[in-house]
Amino acid sequence: MTDTMKDQTFRLTRRHALVGAALAGIACALPAGPALAASDAAQRIADHFSSVKTMAGDFVQFGPTGEQTGGKFYIERPGKLLFLYEEPSPIRVVADGRSLVVNNKKLNTWDMYPLGKTPLQVLLGERIDLSASRVRRVTEANDLTTIVIGDKQLFGDSEITMMFDPGSYDLRQWTIRDAQGKDTTVMVFNVQEGVTFGNDTFDIPYGRIRESKNRR
Repeated sequence: MTDTMKDQTFRLTRRHALVGAALAGIACALPAGPALAASDAAQRIADHFSSVKTMAGDFVQFGPTGEQTGGKFYIERPGKLLFLYEEPSPIRVVADGRSLVVNNKKLNTWDMYPLGKTPLQVLLGERIDLSASRVRRVTEANDLTTIVIGDKQLFGDSEITMMFDPGSYDLRQWTIRDAQGKDTTVMVFNVQEGVTFGNDTFDIPYGRIRESKNRR
């Protein structure tokens, strides 16, 4: 991570941490229903997105009560993510392929969750298989293809809704509904694909986290 990547933040609750980032009111994840196979067109869109190994860009996030913030995001597949939120928040969100961590740098606190237990695992996975039983709904329109995925065994009642441009196959936004039925949505723009990151961009300092918890 270069010096130009300035940590940008916003106030994050434990609920937000569990779901990562997401957008309220644009595309709500739906109640659990029967497994649904996607069309070939939808699977091609998902395959294209999965083939993009790295990306970076800007985002705007809307929380469950309508609060809005923005910042920079960085993704490396599989399983790596960094969200830097706008000041004055001291929060950053990091996933290293194994864990998802919310770090409050001002308070030196670290909330850690298994990445595989969050819907973000779907977004960051090697492939989005739309024939799997976790697919709740696929909606295809002229301007957006919407895919809703949930897995009660892995992440309980949380769900992720992803929206793609059917022409360019680009990801436009995603919404995560948490176990309490609250939606958070992230809209991405100015996205660059095939970017290169430093070796420490997605590092999680497990030793520091253990020391911090032992001091509590």
